[in-house]
Amino acid sequence: MLVKTEGVVLRTRDYGESNKIVVLFTRERGKLPAMARGAKKPKSRLGAATQPFTWGQFLYFAGSGMATLSQADIIKSHYPLRSDLFLTAYAAYLAELLDKMTEEKEPSPVLYDLFLSTLNHLEEGVDPDILCRIFELKVLETAGYRPRLNGCLFCSGVKGPLAFSITLGGILCHDCASRDPKAIPLSPASARILSQLQRITPDRLGQVQIKEETKSQLEQVIRRFLEEYTELKLKSRAFLDRLKKDWESS
Repeated sequence: MLVKTEGVVLRTRDYGESNKIVVLFTRERGKLPAMARGAKKPKSRLGAATQPFTWGQFLYFAGSGMATLSQADIIKSHYPLRSDLFLTAYAAYLAELLDKMTEEKEPSPVLYDLFLSTLNHLEEGVDPDILCRIFELKVLETAGYRPRLNGCLFCSGVKGPLAFSITLGGILCHDCASRDPKAIPLSPASARILSQLQRITPDRLGQVQIKEETKSQLEQVIRRFLEEYTELKLKSRAFLDRLKKDWESS
C-alpha cells in the first residue's frame, strides 16, 4: 500500500553501499523508520530529501516489514542547520530527545508542530538555549512529567528565596524549603522565566535577552529533572556540552 505523509527527518544511518535507513517524525503516523534504497547514490532523488532535519512530503510503501520510501519532495531543507556546527549540535540534540521520548507509530501532532517550530526559530537565530528549554519542558509534559513551576508545591506561595526540588518535582518557597535539603537554589529571575517557558511555545517567544548565569541555572534544573525521570543518556547532548566548553575556553 502506498502512503503519503508529511514529516521531518530525525536521523539516518547507512545501510549497505547505497541505501539509508531514515527515521521520520510524521504528523499522521508518528515516528516512522523507512528504507531509502539508493539514497547514497550521487544522482538519487532521495538523497537531498533524506538529510537530517529536512521537512518534506514522503511517499512510501507500507508492507509487513519496514516501510520503503519511493518518493520525497522537500518543503524546507533546513540547510543552515547542517552548515553551522553549533546549530547542527543543537538540532541533533532536539531530534535525539524527541526520538528517545516517543514510540514508533504513535502520532503526536503537538510534538510534530513543536519540533518544526523549534527548528525554524533555531535557523532564524533565536537563542538556542532558550529554545531547548521550551522544547524540553514540552516534551516532558507530553510524556507525563510536568514540574510545578508557578508556585510552591505545598503552599502555592512565592516567598523567596526559592528552590527547585528534583525529587518532589517543583518549586519550594522559603518556608517549605526544608522538605528537601537537596533542592537547587533558584534566583527570582530563574523562577519567573521557568514558569514563563513552561506556558509558551517558540512562536510566542519573540526576541529574548537572558543573562548567562540565569540560562545556566535553567539548564541545570531542567537537565537534572530530565535525568531523574527519564534516565536518558544522549550522545548529542554530550557533544553539545563539549562544543560549548571548547568555545568558552578558546
